[in-house]
Amino acid sequence: MKFFSEQDREGLKASEECEPRTPLPLRMVASEEYLPIAQTVKQRAAEQRLYALADSIAPKLGMTRRRFFQTSAGMAAGFVALNQTFGPLFAVTPAEAATPEAASERAETLANQFIMDMHTHFLRDDTQLTHFVSMRESVAAQGWNPQLKEGEQTIEDLKFQNYFKEVFLDSDTKIALISSAPSEIPEDWFLTNRQMAQARERVNESAGSSRMMTHAIMTPEKPGWLDDLDAALELKPDSLKGYTVGDNTHKGLSRHPWRMDSRETYRGYEKAQAAGIRNICVHKGLWGRAMDERFPILAPYARVDDVAQAAKDWPQLNFIIYHAGYRLDDPEWALAEFERTGRIDWVTDLAEIPEKHGVTNVYADLGQIFAQTLIAQPRICAAIMGQLIRGLGVDHVCWGTDAVWTGSPQWQIEGLRRLEIPDDMRRAHGFAPLGPADGPVKSAIFGGNNARLYGVDQAGLGELNTDRFAAAKREYLAAGARPTNRRYGYVRSG
Repeated sequence: MKFFSEQDREGLKASEECEPRTPLPLRMVASEEYLPIAQTVKQRAAEQRLYALADSIAPKLGMTRRRFFQTSAGMAAGFVALNQTFGPLFAVTPAEAATPEAASERAETLANQFIMDMHTHFLRDDTQLTHFVSMRESVAAQGWNPQLKEGEQTIEDLKFQNYFKEVFLDSDTKIALISSAPSEIPEDWFLTNRQMAQARERVNESAGSSRMMTHAIMTPEKPGWLDDLDAALELKPDSLKGYTVGDNTHKGLSRHPWRMDSRETYRGYEKAQAAGIRNICVHKGLWGRAMDERFPILAPYARVDDVAQAAKDWPQLNFIIYHAGYRLDDPEWALAEFERTGRIDWVTDLAEIPEKHGVTNVYADLGQIFAQTLIAQPRICAAIMGQLIRGLGVDHVCWGTDAVWTGSPQWQIEGLRRLEIPDDMRRAHGFAPLGPADGPVKSAIFGGNNARLYGVDQAGLGELNTDRFAAAKREYLAAGARPTNRRYGYVRSG
């Protein structure tokens, strides 16, 4: 664990070691970038309802609870439990959870939906994860990738192989972008810019098609950063990404925060534009109120008040704000504030930029905010979606899951497919409905918007149905899919 203090560590556990393998998480799972919030009373209630559903259905199907949770019906049961706890926000019925044939048929009809996840990570390279070698051996025994049986098994290999299974076999994701995070400690970057470029080359060569894109990380204000950016641009990244708080992993060591609208940062935009890069992705938010006191020097840089001027000054660039700037706080408090004021910390500020400043080049990537609010308080998740679509436009909201921290992105995919903004919220705030799973709104968010930003011609994507990854997935499904239902971050114990 990186920036966490000794006191923090006492209250945290690695989720892959202690969390039940439910089809969707039922407490916050955080990466090393921020502290998780403890399981709420309602999340605990949803968990118990899910167990009760599984225990009433699985024996009738001749399944164990764990095996049931690996099926499409088990996934449906997860959303039934959320509806029973939070109200009917998800398009699912108890009959779907009890009927594997119906659940599987629905899953198969949506399996070819174009999903372009432009916010993913490999499993962190952390000595606490050495036990994953044994998991990798069991995965190899299932036969989904025979090459796993060959040669010495290492943590370095494990990171990609597990990511491959979670993202490309156990989810409907078609194209993914591998990302990273910088650090003042060089060896604590998630992946270096060169490692990301090498991963893209390896994945696309293995697939026989363009399945992976990559960021290059920029670090404005850090000594020598422009030379580093020159070297990164030589790797031909698909976009740039930066963290305005600097070292987000070791916040106590961060010495080089930056603003999106500073003269120094503009020097980087100039280089990016000259190199043909149009997409600038910026981590914002995931910064709870308690962090303001803990890291007062960094706090101003976590906000979104520097987005509008950068967008105005650089209309040729697209500014994609990761996590949509969401502040990340107690979900019930956030919902109460929204119901009282109509605002969501920093999300509303971001959504208002186009109208207030007359720009059209500001986008929101969903990242962790969709995952965490979906399971903690889906009404605030619905409100976030409503505000972003109303303010930025449905063509400016982009799919990103931050997988694999919260496990395979399939449960998030199912979450958006099933989520609807409640009638009372739509009437009160003028939000448009999200519509069907494969309707125009959700299809734009899942893939259409990212395809346009990254120059992907959806009409020419037939190769994704015939490449080696597609063949591997067909073999995997034919052998009987076995999702791990693991998450790979940290949870707060107790």
